[in-house]
Amino acid sequence: MLIALASAAWMLGSAPGQILDAYYKGFWSLVPFTSQMTLIIVLGGALASTPFFQRLVGGLSRLPRTRNQMVILAVLLSAAASYCFWGLGYSLSPLIGVYFAREAERRGIGLHFPFFMATVYAAVAVWQFGLSSSAPLIVATQGHFLQDLTGVIPLSRTIFSPASLIHIAVYTAAVVFTGCRLMPRTHHPISAYPGAAELAKSSEPEPLRPVTLSERVEAQPYFTWFFCAALLAWLWHHFVSKGLGLNINSLNIVLLLLVFGLYGNVKRVTLAIEKSVVAGWPVIILYHLYAGLAGIIESTAVGESMAQLVAASSNPLTFPTLSAAIGTVFSFFIPSSGGQWAIQGLVTAKSAMAIGVSVERALLAMSVGDHMGNLTSPFWYVVIAGIVRLDFRTFFGYGLVYAAIWFVIGSIVFTFAPC
Repeated sequence: MLIALASAAWMLGSAPGQILDAYYKGFWSLVPFTSQMTLIIVLGGALASTPFFQRLVGGLSRLPRTRNQMVILAVLLSAAASYCFWGLGYSLSPLIGVYFAREAERRGIGLHFPFFMATVYAAVAVWQFGLSSSAPLIVATQGHFLQDLTGVIPLSRTIFSPASLIHIAVYTAAVVFTGCRLMPRTHHPISAYPGAAELAKSSEPEPLRPVTLSERVEAQPYFTWFFCAALLAWLWHHFVSKGLGLNINSLNIVLLLLVFGLYGNVKRVTLAIEKSVVAGWPVIILYHLYAGLAGIIESTAVGESMAQLVAASSNPLTFPTLSAAIGTVFSFFIPSSGGQWAIQGLVTAKSAMAIGVSVERALLAMSVGDHMGNLTSPFWYVVIAGIVRLDFRTFFGYGLVYAAIWFVIGSIVFTFAPC
């Protein structure tokens, strides 16, 4: 992609030195955003690993009495976790799948485990219009990289808009309906997949055995109580006293509060962070590479030319679908919502303005395409399959059904529903 953009900039009249300067300028333009997203990933991974969530999923899995009830509750639970935080959805959906499948087999409820996993994973998609949706949080944060062009766009016009809420409700209902109606008649219980069945066994954290004075201090809850009180005071000041809304920074404070509050002491938080920090390393590198590409688009004639081409190829009625389709193509090369907005944001915003479509409608339509990559490419299926210890090919094909549903509903909703 770098070669393609650099070649396009050169053919449009930019000198090699100008292209290099544009890439260098863009490379360092997302340093704050990279740190914010790294914190989101690391804290989210630590949060999903808390014994609280493991016990919660295990307890809820014992409630359903029929196959359809299993599907309905598992989908709603996966969607709810994902709506609150995308990292929680990706971390908990494998746990939801195996715990519910274990209970289904224990009670003699026929379940096709691979199809059930595809259904539970499909529900994760609602995070695109949830509380941790990257692009809406970026444009709602003061000082974001496109503020001069778009201004600060409040969440009331993006994830809390009627269109987003309609999409979440309709898509979730469609996943439930499809999961209940299209479940294969042949039963494939979780016991047929020993690796996945092993995950369903509950595991309690090992007891702490502090030896030194510093270790004994870390194992005490007193510092955690004080720190959580300080974070609560800041959140009260931010949301109530100042009347401000959710953005990336306030989301990270909420995650930090939950991590410290649920683990209870500094030692357990440290152990959890040490395990989850591994998941954040790609963002530290990749986001700078994405930012370099965005620099070429923004600081050469490439961005303006692409915006004019998209604007000339669409009208207000066809633009949302076209934006979703373009987002789908980009999502195969950039498996990151924030990274995709960093590259596509300028062109999407300019082309939307050129044909009279609001930036927020364009952003939401692009988000439909952004998640198409997660539903149609093996990247996230391999990640989920690795957690579940399952061959991703056993449920990848079923996921394509939900990808088609996601795209059709998204294209219709973000064309006609109010934003």
